[in-house]
Amino acid sequence: MFAKHYTEVPEGDTGFEGVTIRWLVSPRLGAKNYAMRYFTMKKGAEIPIHHHDWEHEIFIIRGEGTITNGREDVHVKAGDFLYVPPNEPHGYRATGETLEFICIIPAKKEAIPEEEWA
Repeated sequence: MFAKHYTEVPEGDTGFEGVTIRWLVSPRLGAKNYAMRYFTMKKGAEIPIHHHDWEHEIFIIRGEGTITNGREDVHVKAGDFLYVPPNEPHGYRATGETLEFICIIPAKKEAIPEEEWA
């Protein structure tokens, strides 16, 4: 078993201004099936529409934002959850002061950076 407070995990760069990631659970800890990430987005920050061949399970911890698939915008707030199917276009925008969410993805080589496989 492994237990830690999320703030003990360093924030990493995502390549998007105002967006950080913490890799809470990954293959580095021995996880074989899923990875859990904690995203923080400052007000106005965006992750542009993109897609991958893996699903996402998302739970909004704090704040408000908009999730889009390019056809529909969905307003989300703390307590909301989402399922993004494989290959579904998706993008995020923080509309509140800070949008924080957990995102779970499959533990696939192409989805997780090399340093999380150590």
